[in-house]
Amino acid sequence: MSKKTGWLASILLVSLFGCDSNKTKLDSPSQGSIVVAADESFQPLVTQLTDAYSGIYPNTQFKIIFRPEKEAINLMLQDSARIAFTTRELDPQERAVLDKRKIEGAAQKIATDGVALIINKANTDSLITMNELNSIFDGSVKQWPQLKGGNLSGAITLVFDNNNSSNLEFMLRKFKVKRVEGLRIFTARSNREVIDYVRQNPTALGFIGVNWISDGDSPLSAELSRDLRVMGVTEKANPTSRNDYFQPFQRALGLQDYPLRRSVYILSREAHPGLGGGLINYVARDAGSLIIEKLGLWPAIPYNREVKLR
Repeated sequence: MSKKTGWLASILLVSLFGCDSNKTKLDSPSQGSIVVAADESFQPLVTQLTDAYSGIYPNTQFKIIFRPEKEAINLMLQDSARIAFTTRELDPQERAVLDKRKIEGAAQKIATDGVALIINKANTDSLITMNELNSIFDGSVKQWPQLKGGNLSGAITLVFDNNNSSNLEFMLRKFKVKRVEGLRIFTARSNREVIDYVRQNPTALGFIGVNWISDGDSPLSAELSRDLRVMGVTEKANPTSRNDYFQPFQRALGLQDYPLRRSVYILSREAHPGLGGGLINYVARDAGSLIIEKLGLWPAIPYNREVKLR
């Protein structure tokens, strides 16, 4: 081999190895790192699910960004996040963003959740009808004495975590509210701060994701629930007993008795069998549903537990 030929062969080999080393290695269900976007109302749920998955697969890492729901969805659409935890599927305009980029995307329902209504312990009126809530959101009821059975005087302050949060969007859609200018709404920046605000203000009516207070084994849930009441809600216009009211906990969510229930989805833009798909399968079709149960929510696909009788 001539010196010139050997020199050319060396350059070719260096080029080939250089190209291979510069290729980005795709993540897989058992290794890699991805960004997850989620509405802040699902922080306990998302944190526990991703921590459990990384415990099984130590070579995986999830960078979680908690944002109001609209922002979380936009992060996924802009390819700043691989998956997003939300309360809804993509609307036609959002779907068009993925279609334009020829990305199929996916939406997997993983659970039924609820928006919990919380009040200060000094407020003894812990029952409310959907008609009464509708009157509050249409602006015709503004004071606590206008509700039956109340012991408080003063204006009703509606407390949410963020202007664009899933909690607020859900309630506005539920009661077909187009304009909020006439409503007494306070935003506290996070679900935890909603809880703190209600604890300190007897005339507040707070709205939070139920997974913040529904984990019976969590010291945080116990601490957050202190000095609060969770309201019972009924769809009956003229309830006759307390049994007509339901709180947003597991059985009432699963049996669809609680009126302010909602679905939880994982939205994905994943284009290969990667870490996002691995997490979705774990949550929807594997032991991840046990974590959903533990948090007091209702899993979309219950975990199949076999019991052998001898």
